[in-house]
Amino acid sequence: MILIADGGSTKADWIAIHKNKEEAFRVRTLGLNPAVVEEEELYNRIINMFQLISIKEEVTEIHFYGAGCGTPKPVELLHKILASIFVNAKIYIAEDMLAAVYAATGKKPAMVCILGTGSNSCYFDGKEMQMLVPSLGYILMDEASGNYFGKKLIKDFYYKKMPKAMAASFEKEFNVEADYIKRNIYKEANPNMYLASFAKFMFEFKEEKYIKKLIKKGFQEFFKYRILPYKITSETPIYFIGSIAHYFRDVLEKVAAKNNLQITGVIQRPIDNLLAYHKENINV
Repeated sequence: MILIADGGSTKADWIAIHKNKEEAFRVRTLGLNPAVVEEEELYNRIINMFQLISIKEEVTEIHFYGAGCGTPKPVELLHKILASIFVNAKIYIAEDMLAAVYAATGKKPAMVCILGTGSNSCYFDGKEMQMLVPSLGYILMDEASGNYFGKKLIKDFYYKKMPKAMAASFEKEFNVEADYIKRNIYKEANPNMYLASFAKFMFEFKEEKYIKKLIKKGFQEFFKYRILPYKITSETPIYFIGSIAHYFRDVLEKVAAKNNLQITGVIQRPIDNLLAYHKENINV
């Protein structure tokens, strides 16, 4: 049995396949970002999923692509946890950016970007990813991501920059008590996921001028820091992965056009494309 996982900060999608490449089952766990989630919580999120534990001794390979897996220490932590559970498995861990590449373009050169709970980008030359700047996560980077927009919404609400009618809806939908917000950001697990949870508010009001302006500004910032430095041309294919890109594709395409670029494709959830890539390219 082989497990393929696309592990974001908010959720992780798992697919189990047999040696004959037939799909066995799919499950979804909470996010497994080892850069922000404590070891015990990571372990619990896996062992509490019955379908995964029921095959833990049958699994011979795990291909895990995850947010927070771009530097050695988080990878070592996650590898240790997976190895303690799936004792007979060879474990391969790579950052979620590589999963985005495989899902979007396979083996063809392209610019590939992630706009989900977090954000990132790379240029894939057909063989290797080229990343000009490593991601430093939700506090310092993650432009135009769910947590980026969550921070913007909270600040605009408190600074009274949000339209009054929208602010009333925001206050009704979320607990905006200052102590509650600060506790979730500074003391609870997954502050990035908590901040990104506010982004759903944008989906409900996506036609409002305030939201469109907010999204446009965030996308332009992403292009400025995460796409334009690669010096790509209008002929370069550009793919986006994630719900933020999916739900605001119209704004994304306008911002791309403003920068003399064109979006080739947007994929909300990459797991199906990732599975197809593995079936075609990995000897399972």
